[in-house]
Amino acid sequence: MAVTEPAPALTPAERTCGAHEGILRRQAQRESAARTYARSLPIVPVRARGLTIEGADGRRYLDCLSGAGTLALGHNHPVVLEAIRGVLDSGAPLHVLDLATPVKDAFTSELFATLPAGLADDARIQFCGPAGTDAVEAALKLVRTATGRRGILAFSGAYHGMTAGALDASGGATDVRVARLPYPQDYRCPFGVGGEHGVELAARWTETALDDPKSGIPAPAGMILEPVQGEGGVIPAPDGWLRRMREITADRSIPLIADEVQTGVGRTGTFWAVEHSGVVPDVMVLSKAIGGSLPLAVVVYRSELDAWEPGAHAGTFRGNQLAMAAGAATLAYVRENRLAERAGTLGARMLGQLQGLSAAHPCIGDVRGRGLMIGVELVDPESAGADALAPPPDPALASAVQRQCLDRGLIVELGGRHNAVVRLLPPLTLTDEQAAAVLDRFADALAAAERAHRARPSGPSR
Repeated sequence: MAVTEPAPALTPAERTCGAHEGILRRQAQRESAARTYARSLPIVPVRARGLTIEGADGRRYLDCLSGAGTLALGHNHPVVLEAIRGVLDSGAPLHVLDLATPVKDAFTSELFATLPAGLADDARIQFCGPAGTDAVEAALKLVRTATGRRGILAFSGAYHGMTAGALDASGGATDVRVARLPYPQDYRCPFGVGGEHGVELAARWTETALDDPKSGIPAPAGMILEPVQGEGGVIPAPDGWLRRMREITADRSIPLIADEVQTGVGRTGTFWAVEHSGVVPDVMVLSKAIGGSLPLAVVVYRSELDAWEPGAHAGTFRGNQLAMAAGAATLAYVRENRLAERAGTLGARMLGQLQGLSAAHPCIGDVRGRGLMIGVELVDPESAGADALAPPPDPALASAVQRQCLDRGLIVELGGRHNAVVRLLPPLTLTDEQAAAVLDRFADALAAAERAHRARPSGPSR
């Protein structure tokens, strides 16, 4: 059987003749209808470094998607490349199932050094399949095994992955054995009040539902939550509410699961987002940035929950040595260079500057986030009724802003309940100059999209 040689790098001549268009066309012909990012971001990356991606057409882009938050240090950071080369050059095995290796030991030690002290002092770790959704499945399986109960508490707007159990706990699930609880937020408060009163109502709802024998919610196996809802619209959980959830679950012997797949490794301004509130969960689900850009997912949990039998949660690719080496290097670099603090400071500045745009752009309904996890919700201010707490979301405008950003060499993602939240997830290595360039391009794209949006012919009157 002939060995296929790797495709050579594209030359400038090939770029100018539109080779990237052929690649995009073949992707559309060959890949499934389930593809996502490729639809709104029709680029062909061929080189990348830090914040910057170069496409096959020679254009350069500032990447504020960062692999959906995976690239804490941006693309191809030197410490990540050095760690990967070190494993490759050492002759170490690349596939080891769940056997012990020096690489795994170093990764685990570095990870435990970053965990909240109340958990790290008496924790166990389970290496899962390479995606965060498998770690969520493992966490749900773990608490069900440990408690002997089946039900799960989850929150409106949640996103925990794409496998069956993870989808059951996510906000769009239907016909599942998951009790859905209100997640507090100011801008679109589920109780119509917002602020501390809304937070208190959300907590009281949860407490009442658990203690009411007629609520229809039996004693659950666990509660899973995101300290900042990402796909749900970049909604930070209030610190006081998180502490109440910890008290409520602890008083009722319900394991608390913190899904830190996207919020972890310094993204929100602390190494783990639960640290803002001082909460120590019973279980933490970790993936994305912990692999240093390569696939890796783990569950870390209190040892008292370790009731599994051998093989209760297994997988062929639990021992990704390259990801563990890259992950250990990333964790150490973020910790040693205090990038979490940097993310908090720079993120607060960017939030303030984005909020300043709202005076000139009434289509900006809300700007929110934590650290370098930022969301701008776009709305249709002219459609708001007299009694509306907030104008309706405008997903068409958000999509137009995303396209205008791409035209200006800026990659952003959309999220939120109606896909009307423009999301910024730049790497933690973002410089002040790069942050200014990102905001300038976003402001220009917003203005252009808003002008075009206003110029659209109006539909027939009703």
